[in-house]
Amino acid sequence: MSLPKLNAPTYEMEIPSTKEKVKYRPFLVKEQKMLMIAQESQDPNMMANTMCDLIESCCEGVKGAEKMPTFDLEYMFLQLRAVSVGGDVELEMLCQDDNETKVPVTIKLDELKVTELPNHKKEVMITDKIGMTFRYPSLVDVAKYSKDGMSNVDVTFGIIQDCLVNIFDENEVYDEHNKDELQVFLEQMTTEQFEGVQGFFDTMPKVRHTVEVKNPNTGVVNEVHLEGMQSFLG
Repeated sequence: MSLPKLNAPTYEMEIPSTKEKVKYRPFLVKEQKMLMIAQESQDPNMMANTMCDLIESCCEGVKGAEKMPTFDLEYMFLQLRAVSVGGDVELEMLCQDDNETKVPVTIKLDELKVTELPNHKKEVMITDKIGMTFRYPSLVDVAKYSKDGMSNVDVTFGIIQDCLVNIFDENEVYDEHNKDELQVFLEQMTTEQFEGVQGFFDTMPKVRHTVEVKNPNTGVVNEVHLEGMQSFLG
């Protein structure tokens, strides 16, 4: 006689970038095991691929997760985690008024939202007539540059190169270029112009949350700003 089949409960969430509503279920034990193995490996690529596989398995109709923006995947993963292993995460927040006191705080994962900072645009103007168009990095993009030993310069230039869609001026759109050509183009920028390019990534949508923490020693209320999935997993 075969054993009875277990049916997992289903929930619904909205994908931040598309506003599409999808149904999802909690991790199963076999999937939780896959996630633990990936975490223990400390391999960024393995972790990214496992997260993509889990999201495709647990969310109805979701395909090509490896190409989705990072903030979509992080938000979706946190919602999956909330219904799989618990929606409350206990963290210790450092009080910035003295930089030594830590206060325990409970974060509710199902209340987190994806937000972008003011004036964010996918098109970054380098001069009055020349600009660059970017796409949002995927989790796989980010994992490529999470290896030990990579310099901040390599990471910054690598992400910019991978996420560049095109360069344009008032007459033409340049969507074909090699790595060396782009390197020369970037190195011709002034510091202010390059900061504008970096601003695309700084202001792009992310899972963001602000926590008010009262220092028990000084009575000062600190605002702690959290962003990115790792900030909410301890």
